[in-house]
Amino acid sequence: MNNDTPAFPACNEANVNGTMGMSLRDWFAGQAIAGICAASIGRMLDGSNESTLAYGAYVVADEMLAAREQVK
Repeated sequence: MNNDTPAFPACNEANVNGTMGMSLRDWFAGQAIAGICAASIGRMLDGSNESTLAYGAYVVADEMLAAREQVK
């Protein structure tokens, strides 16, 4: 599993500060947290467990990357 795979690959001219932008892992985590927050309708966003939700989003992202490798 390569966590450095770019989410939006571009030509070398788009290289900013030595990176190719957002990683696929970060993109997947962002999509997961959007769904988590939408499903909770704010009930879980009370300031006490946001770090747990963020951690969960990266767990989902890691599983998505692992599944992606299995279907290749």
